[in-house]
Amino acid sequence: MSGTQQRPNRQDAPGLRGLKRKVTALAVAGALGGFLFGFDSSVVNGAVDAIGKQFDLAPAIQGFSVAIALLGCAVGAYLAGRVADRIGRTRTMLVGAVLFLVSSIGAGLAFGVVDFMLWRVIGGLGIGVASVVSPTYIAEVVPASVRGRLGSLQQLAITVGIFAALLSDALLAGFDGTSGAEQTLLFSLEAWRWMFLVGVVPSIAYGVIALRLPESPRHLLAKDDEDGARAVLRQTTPHDDIDDEVGSIKSTIAEDAENAQKASLRGPVLGLQPVVWAGIVLSVLQQFVGINVIFYYSTTLWNAVGFKDSFAISVITAIVNVAVTFVAIAIVDKVGRRPMLLAGSAGMTIALAAVAIAFSQASTGSGGAVTLPNPWGVIALVGANLFVVCFGATWGPLVWVLLGEMFPNRIRAKALGVAAAAQWIANFAVTLSFPPLADLSLVFTYGLYTAFALISLLFVFFLVPETKGVKLEDMGGLAFGPKARKAANEAAR
Repeated sequence: MSGTQQRPNRQDAPGLRGLKRKVTALAVAGALGGFLFGFDSSVVNGAVDAIGKQFDLAPAIQGFSVAIALLGCAVGAYLAGRVADRIGRTRTMLVGAVLFLVSSIGAGLAFGVVDFMLWRVIGGLGIGVASVVSPTYIAEVVPASVRGRLGSLQQLAITVGIFAALLSDALLAGFDGTSGAEQTLLFSLEAWRWMFLVGVVPSIAYGVIALRLPESPRHLLAKDDEDGARAVLRQTTPHDDIDDEVGSIKSTIAEDAENAQKASLRGPVLGLQPVVWAGIVLSVLQQFVGINVIFYYSTTLWNAVGFKDSFAISVITAIVNVAVTFVAIAIVDKVGRRPMLLAGSAGMTIALAAVAIAFSQASTGSGGAVTLPNPWGVIALVGANLFVVCFGATWGPLVWVLLGEMFPNRIRAKALGVAAAAQWIANFAVTLSFPPLADLSLVFTYGLYTAFALISLLFVFFLVPETKGVKLEDMGGLAFGPKARKAANEAAR
């Protein structure tokens, strides 16, 4: 819902608690796309080594087979906004669920690396769609006063999906980080195949829920279905506010129609509007700090440096990631976006620097085995998990909150699609580059991620405004960048 705010003197009025529960339930259901996102992102973690051996892959091809799904994600994210505007948010969710279902079955039964990569691209299309439509849906059905908290459910669902993927990988592999994924299980299928086939369950659940969700009121009004929009608003909005909310959404839709030429993403800054660039850079920096190296390659990485309980370590890291996301949900609408992002960037910089320093003390034994002597192994492990804590409590959820709310109404779906596509491309670059960079030097690799964490701090400090409590209809008045904010402040005087 486009920024409805509850009146303070009616917060305890009869029926409002029921409305709050309904809004929360809708946000949770909408965020389940994030579960598929997280599951797909990490399910390959436990399978990557076994896939390499099964298909006799060179390291570069093995890395590409992991990363190629992200290209599908980028395309799906780019197209999702246009599809969602045409057929609706909930039907677009259903499309994502079907694509992921097909991918899970195909990847689990793949005959070779070529068709495996094809199925992964198809799954990526579905995940890209879900990564855009879920935050868009949540932003349009929840009030501005709780939008940050409920918008963070997207990231919580992602972290739960990551945990579910890593836990199922560990259970199927028997927590054996060296050869467990290669063992044969039910129907004479290897464990790594079952890791993908398990994805059938969440994809079906997401599709069923998408069929039951009400459509976004904004989309219904854009399609001239006022009765349908009012029916949805009655589930989420106090009765006395419905007429105002309908009028507000209608006025923004009419304004968008009148200014159709201005609904372009094009602008004066390298061909795009400043707010679009802000979304792109936030998305890219979220990935360039290297978070998905932890969730894609952690089992391989911890095996390589001498930790034998690599699956258990990966599961513990995923649990930490889930836990700290609750912190973000609890405080985002109280503290605000900017302070949390700044604190997260500072913490990530320190944690990643500690990991880089720890790897500088690694030693190579006979047969090329790499080990971290005490206390550097512990420092690397603590630093990696501290990094997950800082990311999971700030940049993980808050970038999705910002992407769902920072763009003006007239370009939100398109701009969110572009920003999410940029995020997937950045994810692809990090995922593909990690194996050769790690072979070159883990110190350099984590030093590079440290540098991007520092850049993220500077970017937020100088260029990103606060969006806490701002109605979606008012987002067009936000200014990104010091000169733009100064001009906006002077104009407001």
